[in-house]
Amino acid sequence: MTKVCVFGAGAIGGYVGGRLAMKGEADVSLVARGAHLAAMKANGLTLKQGGETHVVRPMVTDDPKQLGPQDFIILTLKAHGLAGVIDQMMPLIGKDTAILFAQNGIPWWYFHGIGGPLEGTRLESVDPGGVIWNRFGPERALGCVVWQAAEIEAPGVISHHYGDRMPLGEPTGEKTERVQILSRLLTSAGVKSPVKPNLRNEIWLKLWGNLSFNPVSVLTQGTLVDLATDPGTRRVIRTMMEEARAVGEALGVSFAVDADERMDMAAKVGAHRTSMLQDVEAGRPTELDALLGVVIELGRIVQISTPSLQLVYDLCKFRIQHA
Repeated sequence: MTKVCVFGAGAIGGYVGGRLAMKGEADVSLVARGAHLAAMKANGLTLKQGGETHVVRPMVTDDPKQLGPQDFIILTLKAHGLAGVIDQMMPLIGKDTAILFAQNGIPWWYFHGIGGPLEGTRLESVDPGGVIWNRFGPERALGCVVWQAAEIEAPGVISHHYGDRMPLGEPTGEKTERVQILSRLLTSAGVKSPVKPNLRNEIWLKLWGNLSFNPVSVLTQGTLVDLATDPGTRRVIRTMMEEARAVGEALGVSFAVDADERMDMAAKVGAHRTSMLQDVEAGRPTELDALLGVVIELGRIVQISTPSLQLVYDLCKFRIQHA
């Protein structure tokens, strides 16, 4: 049976791991910590979705040495936490272990398998000093885009709010055996995970909203629907999106919708407070560099000016430091 470890099994990781465990087609384990881990050990993982409640009991631990090498690791920590867990993850990694990086923003492996003159370019804003690239190796990386929203309602209890898509892809765009195996496992478990030949387009579609709405929400404390419908904030967000679009298109990305359609997508989510705003208010580290700082860095690489992105980045960074 295929061995799958969800490392950092919080809200999204717990949801994905819970769905896999419910289906029973993979040998699933979860790495978590604190009260959440203790509750899952004592009572199992409770997953609430669509008015139904399920309890599953996969292997849960805070010590990866208990688990041994895996076929797949689904890594659901936020981007800024990746470098700090490499040593802890090493017992999970065998010769052929693939790692699915389920983070928001531009991934550290972005220029692996892309071809052309930028092949192998390292991104300092999301991988300072190339630590992740050098330790994991980009050949292990699989990418995905997480469109779900979930929360830890109480320790050991995951509540799924919306979204069922988590498309996957190889950095090279190939339909390899490993990405197809993981796609089948996840899709069978109710997590719609088609294999995308150009996952970077979908990465940018989600990023396009996150790089603008998230930092502007930190500055204004507005919800998604507030920011998308107020004329002033909508104007700021559109300007940020157009600058980012120019950067993405210079890298060969195709955008399936325009800026207004993307803002309307965010508005439909409703009175949702972004994860970045929640992180700032809770005193936690944020994804500012993975969502916005990295796009400014990409702008420098392709020689496209991003003054609005830089302005909002600087203001948001000050707000975070003085929260």
